Amino acid sequence: MTVNEKFIINLQGKSFVTYEGLLDLAHQRNLISIEVEIIQIPTKENNMTAICKAVATTDKERFQDIGDASPNSVNSALVPHLIRMASTRAKARVLRDLTNVGMTAIEELSIEDSIVTDGEEGYSTYQEEPPTPRQVETIKKLAGELNYQVNYDTLTKKTAGNIISRLIEEKKK
Repeated sequence: MTVNEKFIINLQGKSFVTYEGLLDLAHQRNLISIEVEIIQIPTKENNMTAICKAVATTDKERFQDIGDASPNSVNSALVPHLIRMASTRAKARVLRDLTNVGMTAIEELSIEDSIVTDGEEGYSTYQEEPPTPRQVETIKKLAGELNYQVNYDTLTKKTAGNIISRLIEEKKK
């Protein structure tokens, strides 16, 4: 079994799987449960870093992994939700192990901080390029589900990536 193509998002030439896709594949592999435990609550002393452990169990196997989130690893809109992001990242990582999916989950990234950095070649070009058809399709799907209005005329690859990240997080609420 492989991840359904509708759960793959391409950003800057790299493919990322969605948490929804990992969960879909995990259910096909007889997922019984996913449990999350908070390992570290964000405080000033630990640089506001949340850490969660996730355990996924099937009828035959048990997988465990951790995920973290801090103001430095999420985009600014997600800073108030560090524990939830650490939980989602832990679950995404454990589901990648369970499903044997090697590509990174989009939820593990900070789109505006990790995908594009000032030091990368083509940075300004990437910001100004129009969004890919896949990005537009993903935004239309998520915006429709959440009843959001999006101005597609002004989208760039970078802004499309940011919108996708925010809509995915909003969908989880």
